[in-house]
Amino acid sequence: MIENIQQHLIPVDQPGQKQVDFRCAAVLVPLVKNEQDGHWQVIFTRRAEHLKHHPGQISFPGGGFEKQDRDLSHTAIRETGEEIGIRPEHIQLIGRLPQQRTISQYNVTPFVGTVAPEHQISLDTNEVAEVFRAPFAFVTAPTNQEKVVESINGKDYSFYVIRYKHYNIWGATAKILVNLSRRLTPDSAQ
Repeated sequence: MIENIQQHLIPVDQPGQKQVDFRCAAVLVPLVKNEQDGHWQVIFTRRAEHLKHHPGQISFPGGGFEKQDRDLSHTAIRETGEEIGIRPEHIQLIGRLPQQRTISQYNVTPFVGTVAPEHQISLDTNEVAEVFRAPFAFVTAPTNQEKVVESINGKDYSFYVIRYKHYNIWGATAKILVNLSRRLTPDSAQ
């Protein structure tokens, strides 16, 4: 399955466009094989409630590019280690998705990578309240990606929501999953 996903991704070493008006950031879409049934799962975080930006939201580990980072792939791996304790040697990047702009003025590059089964989770509770897994097949199934339109101050905004158990995955995180699923099944574009 990983080889199938990889063939639909942009190579890790192919640079993205520089965006001068948005700050660069990177996230990791971490895939791990469930040891009980052998199915792939996605690791998610729930952001700490006290954070200024996006408190309590479901996200992927990641953050802003820092000058000591070699490139954005390094940012994604470094931030994953800082936020949830997965060490770099337990992450194998298989590709990336196109950059996307967020309403919080970031140009985010999502990297997709596999996580070794022997990884350990260690939360930075300043940033992360919880880590959970969801089946890859569920979160990338177009039938589970609901398009929602909400009116805020008279302006309509549309976004995707993926409801898994008691979690509502939306915003940039859901958009990344929708983009990934469309690459895997191009005829599913809505």
